[in-house]
Amino acid sequence: DSLEGDFIERAVASLLSDAERARFEEAGELDLAVTVPDTGRYRVNVYRQQHGVDLVLRALPPAPPSLSELGLPDTLSRLTSYHQGMVLVTGPKGCGKSSTLAALVDIINGSRDDHILTVEDPIEVLHPSKRCVVNQRDVGRHTESFARALRAALREDPDVIVIGELRDFETISLALTAAETGHLVLGTLHTDSAIRTINRLIGVFPADQQDQVRNMLSESLRAVVSQRLVPTVDGSKRVPALETLIVNRAVGNLVRENKTFQIQSILQTGASQGMCMLDDSLRALVSAGTVTKEEALRHCDDPKKLGA
Repeated sequence: DSLEGDFIERAVASLLSDAERARFEEAGELDLAVTVPDTGRYRVNVYRQQHGVDLVLRALPPAPPSLSELGLPDTLSRLTSYHQGMVLVTGPKGCGKSSTLAALVDIINGSRDDHILTVEDPIEVLHPSKRCVVNQRDVGRHTESFARALRAALREDPDVIVIGELRDFETISLALTAAETGHLVLGTLHTDSAIRTINRLIGVFPADQQDQVRNMLSESLRAVVSQRLVPTVDGSKRVPALETLIVNRAVGNLVRENKTFQIQSILQTGASQGMCMLDDSLRALVSAGTVTKEEALRHCDDPKKLGA
């Protein structure tokens, strides 16, 4: 059913603070998360369109999800054992990156005695402090930008820094610096494979800095998890298919030597170290009868891997 425009305008007005209302009036769109008492927490996008104001709400989980709840392998928990370096969760929009990141943060929160600082736009999953002290900052509400929050973070003594999205040169540069200076950095990136992720991180820098960045990445990148969500056979839900790259010495050497295209062969043979190719993950889902071959073919890199 459609709702009257003035009702939506009133609903939007009730959700926004004065500062948010001013930002919306200026930009014509706004992304935020709100908690509605006795109802739940929602991610909200408000925007102006031809007929007035519209909004889209997406329900957020009341608590951080676990890996098993997300259908992810327990082996991913090993990615939370690092105390320094960078772990990235990547994939296209709407593939569950934020949920996977939240599950990893929750494992750290329950198993270590650290200071976790998150910078998000907006804060989706709330992390009450368990064994860790957790501070969550909302870009727009608590800080001007990811980059500004990261510059401040280096003076706020966190052990773990969680970045909702590595979206520009300055944020990526500061994240690399944090990973290199003794912090564990977890973040997401809109790239669709581990190799493209590495190339993107290097490619945002000017050409005369890229050799230095390759050296930094070869030392500080720990793992890249690239995921897709694939509809099940009965269409009742979507399940994750993963490509997982663990950065060992061989991978680090290829990054340093600008031979990232050769990482594919290490992914093919690295199962014993926790690595997995996307096509192998899709093939396992097809073999288990979880997803159809046709659906898997829509996401795979090499149809021959699925017998097509």
